[in-house]
Amino acid sequence: MKEIEVFTDGACRGNPGVGGWGVLLIIDGEETTLFGGEQDTTNNRMELKAAIKALEFFDDNVSLSITTDSNYVKDGITKWLTNWKKKNWVTASRKPVKNKDLWEQLDALNSFHNVSWQWVKAHAGHRENEIADMLANKGIDEV
Repeated sequence: MKEIEVFTDGACRGNPGVGGWGVLLIIDGEETTLFGGEQDTTNNRMELKAAIKALEFFDDNVSLSITTDSNYVKDGITKWLTNWKKKNWVTASRKPVKNKDLWEQLDALNSFHNVSWQWVKAHAGHRENEIADMLANKGIDEV
């Protein structure tokens, strides 16, 4: 069984503004990078897109860990999503869930794969998170 670690990050210049997402995949010690960007988006959408792109990378069902510096993504997928779906995509404060389209994609991919979710503090010198951040900014630069 392969050991798969994934590190994701999203970035935005202006919020909304030009955004980028970055992914560092480490599969059995081998590093692969993914990145991309969008013209008019938000930081949270790019954080979600990074996680989605990471999971879309794998055609077959895999077990992996995803480390993100986004509490929005980690808490959304591990704590909030179940209630959002039960309440027909409405938050505890009775407002529509933002980024529902991306949450639905992430939910489907998360259900297909066996994912453990971790959080790391951003810009704290964590090597893999810094690489994901650099890739997200590269995604912005290439839009």
